[in-house]
Amino acid sequence: MTTDTLVIKDQFPGLISKNGAGDWHYLDTAATAQKPLAVIDATVRAMGDDYATVHRGVYARSADMTLAFEAARRRVAAFMNAREDEIVYTRGATESINLVAQTWGAAKLKAGDRILLSVLEHHSNIVPWQMLRDRTGVEIDVCPLTDDGQIDLEAAERILTPAHKLVAFAHVSNVLGSVLHVEHAARLAHAVGAKLLIDGCQAAPRLTLDMAAFGCDFYAFSAHKLYGPTGIGVLWARKEILDDMQPWQGGGAMIDRVTFEKTTYAPAPQRFEAGTPNIIEALGMAAAMDWLSDIGLDRAERHERDLASLLRTELRKRNDVTLFGPENGLGIVSFALDGVHPHDLGTILDEEGVAIRAGHHCAQPLMEHLGVPATARASFGLYSDEGDIEALLKGIERTRRIFG
Repeated sequence: MTTDTLVIKDQFPGLISKNGAGDWHYLDTAATAQKPLAVIDATVRAMGDDYATVHRGVYARSADMTLAFEAARRRVAAFMNAREDEIVYTRGATESINLVAQTWGAAKLKAGDRILLSVLEHHSNIVPWQMLRDRTGVEIDVCPLTDDGQIDLEAAERILTPAHKLVAFAHVSNVLGSVLHVEHAARLAHAVGAKLLIDGCQAAPRLTLDMAAFGCDFYAFSAHKLYGPTGIGVLWARKEILDDMQPWQGGGAMIDRVTFEKTTYAPAPQRFEAGTPNIIEALGMAAAMDWLSDIGLDRAERHERDLASLLRTELRKRNDVTLFGPENGLGIVSFALDGVHPHDLGTILDEEGVAIRAGHHCAQPLMEHLGVPATARASFGLYSDEGDIEALLKGIERTRRIFG
């Protein structure tokens, strides 16, 4: 355990054991990250001393909050190396993907068009496209994986045809930790005239985002996975695409003028943000990006890769563990303990003060591909350290003794 890790751990009150029985070893960051004091303090200030609505009030505090709210949008744009007017606030990546499906997809795709997904996608990057398929008749194809659990881009190139109008891939798998080469995927998609949507939930807290370099057309992520609040996320899309998309929800803030005869809409991105927005959460997300950027995305990537590699090395020493995914997986290790259901393992680990994920991880098609009903998943954050791995291994050994 390094001094730096100790300092970072001290910034996370959520890591303190609730029963006073020692450290709580939180290894479920891929589901949601714990929150640093910088984010907690920012949201408390926004709810208290600074609170007012945005875009509506003529009084000073409302004006100040509006400035802060839009400054948060600029912070998101800087975090992604994107334009401010390309950032749409949503409730999270799930809403972002649904927004694209129900606006751009409904308008641009028709029967006979095709969408390419991959085997490892989260349900939130599968179900919205199935719903669109049921409405429009568009067809869905599935890209296979390589033997080590990467999206097989050579296979994708063979599958793609001019009939494909959209490719939707995860940047980092929430089960396997495998990392997509986004620039390569963008070249393949654009070669046949398709757009590329990237689910960046697991990438945003671990990799430097660069919309100018990636070449994708849509990018979605949730704030709560990058140490920010729940209930807010981002859809990034190219300005010319956003300008051509119709709103999907109607109400306040997204209008230009309303009469009973006709309504005209505000320009993007505001036309996609109907109603009172998640003001507090936007400021919390910006604070999380400040905190993470101060530490450094390169440090986050290196730290989590090192921990995942160490855990894989230790688990490989056991003859009763099956590992899934590539050797260089980013911050996520999925595995199965022979003869023990992941839920049982998770329950016993909880008694040891270790929190992991156990289940299908909202990726049932991937579980079918792996030939298991579920896996155990340990996922790391900047606050994770070797002590968490030691506690996990100790809990696994206890589980083995219990099950024999």
